Amino acid sequence: MSDLETLRHTLPMVGTEPSILDDTSIAHVVAHGHRILSRRTVPGLRVELEETPDALIGQLTVEAGATIAQPVHLCFGLTDPTGVQQITIEVQLQEGAQARILSHCLFPVAQAAQHRMQAVMTIGPGASLTYTEGHYHGLHGGMQVLPHATITVGQGARYFSDFSLLSGSVGHLDIDYRVDVEEDGLAELSAKILAHKTDRITLKEAVVLRGERARSLIRSRVVLEDEARAEITGITEAHAAGARGHVDCMEVVQGRAQACAIPIVKVCHPGAKVTHEAAIGSVDKQALETLMARGLSPEQAVELIVSGILR
Repeated sequence: MSDLETLRHTLPMVGTEPSILDDTSIAHVVAHGHRILSRRTVPGLRVELEETPDALIGQLTVEAGATIAQPVHLCFGLTDPTGVQQITIEVQLQEGAQARILSHCLFPVAQAAQHRMQAVMTIGPGASLTYTEGHYHGLHGGMQVLPHATITVGQGARYFSDFSLLSGSVGHLDIDYRVDVEEDGLAELSAKILAHKTDRITLKEAVVLRGERARSLIRSRVVLEDEARAEITGITEAHAAGARGHVDCMEVVQGRAQACAIPIVKVCHPGAKVTHEAAIGSVDKQALETLMARGLSPEQAVELIVSGILR
């Protein structure tokens, strides 16, 4: 099976049908390592990627006022047990543009492999970007994934991100996102991760509300089993009148797992407000007993509660 076919067959693991790669109305890029296997663009969208021995380097631009009707699919992965993939990309939504990007990171047989992403995203005034990132790292726990991004949300712009890793092993995951939000802008960041065995997670999401009436939400849901470990840091700073932010972290630990939640809030203007809540613990005992009273086994009840948390 070719590298392209392997990645196509892995797409359902992140909830995506392989047929999207055949649809001429849907833009996509598929890359194995530092080789581009398939690509398609649509009007209003420019994708410029360069293959180099050490990285894929490029820019994705949505032109001013353009609305990309279908999600843009970026499929990055490795089909070998070992290897390195480095992505360096600049994403720019010009003024008034609207787009949805679905990023699929697929490493189905990874045993000792690494994926790094360095992204700079600029959401222009009045523009809107929804960035959904789905990961599958295989079953061996040998994947190291380090996505780092700096995002600027312009005046009146909107940025929504959703990271999920809900099947297979995590391996080692190190996320570091920083978002700056200007006047009347909005940023919402969501992360949902299920970890087990000896998985290791470091998740750091920081939002700086620089403009008046800027708003943000950081929401993380992490479930840890076996001997998994996680450190979750959510940071929000508010620097202007009317700025509002909230940090919401929840971790569920089972077995010998360990979790650490670090919500950091900072307010530098008397007219701004930031709130936070963090919770770490086991599965809710009352909910567990209720489900078992309805005929579910303890294992089924825990699975149902966990799926609800990660929904």
